[in-house]
Amino acid sequence: MLRLLEDFGFSKVDAEVYVYLAKTGPQKGKDLNDGLKMPKQQLYLALESLQTKGVVARSSGSPALFSALAFEELLNLYVRLNVEKAKIIKENKEELLASWRDMTTINNS
Repeated sequence: MLRLLEDFGFSKVDAEVYVYLAKTGPQKGKDLNDGLKMPKQQLYLALESLQTKGVVARSSGSPALFSALAFEELLNLYVRLNVEKAKIIKENKEELLASWRDMTTINNS
């Protein structure tokens, strides 16, 4: 599972934090820190990264609770993103190939 998340672009620490949160449900930062046994700074950097990716949410209450996007929703998100990327490449395929040919022709001259 961690390897799959790393393939999605997660760092190893981000993947560990996501999996822990997804398995345990909403957690306070202190409880996450106790459960994951990692330096506080590293944990909060990972939480910030995961929030930026849209896969972890932070409640507005005090103390804040962190919760993970359900794994099925995460998979759906990455499928949509990759379909969009493939669509963009397909739409620009001829232009990309023309640029490649121009570049290789210049280098071979």
